[in-house]
Amino acid sequence: MPDAPARKPSRIQLRNRKRILDAALEVFSRHGFRGATLDQIADEAGLSKPNILYYFDGKEAIHVTLLNQLMETWLDPLDHMDPEGEPVEEILAYMHHKLEMSRAFPRESRLFANEILHGAPRMAPHLESGLKPLFMRKTTLIQSWIDGGKIASIDPRHLIFSIWSTTQHYADFDAQVRVLMDGEKGVLDGADTYLDTLFRKLLAP
Repeated sequence: MPDAPARKPSRIQLRNRKRILDAALEVFSRHGFRGATLDQIADEAGLSKPNILYYFDGKEAIHVTLLNQLMETWLDPLDHMDPEGEPVEEILAYMHHKLEMSRAFPRESRLFANEILHGAPRMAPHLESGLKPLFMRKTTLIQSWIDGGKIASIDPRHLIFSIWSTTQHYADFDAQVRVLMDGEKGVLDGADTYLDTLFRKLLAP
C-alpha cells in the first residue's frame, strides 16, 4: 500500500515557524549559539517553550535551519559573478552586493560570523560542499582575468577575503562603527564610495 502523501502545513503553522525563526535569528545574533536559550527564543517569539518544541526538536535544530537558509543567500552574489562580464565591474558589483547585504541582513551576518568564530561546528559540511567549490571556481575565473591582463596581478583568494572582511565589518562590528562614527547617518553610503575607489585602484591593470 503506497504511503499517504505528506500533509501540507497550514498557514498558521507556516506563520508560527517563521515567527520562531525570526525570533531565533534575533536571539542568536545577539547572544551567539552558546548564550542563546529556548526560553529567550520563546519570549522573543511570544510563544510558549512547548510550542517552540512542537515545530523544532531543540535549539540546535533551529540554529541549523537558520544556517541552511543563510548559506543560499550568502553564496548567491558570488555565484552570479559573470565570466563574460567586464572583470573590474563584475568584482566591484560583487563588493557592492556584499555591502548591501550588510545593510539588509546584519543579524544574518552576525549569525554567520559567530558560527565561524566557534569553528563552524554546524556549518562545516556546507563550507566544504557549497562554499569551497564555488570559491575555487571564482578564484580560477579571477586568475584567468589576471592572466589575460584585464586586472592587476593579485592573489584572487585574498581579494575575496578582503571583500568579505571590509563589507561584513559594517554588520558584524556595527556597535563599534556607530560609536566611532558618532552615530553619523549614511555610513554605508560613505563606505560604498570608499570601497569602490579602494578596489578599483587595486584592480587596475
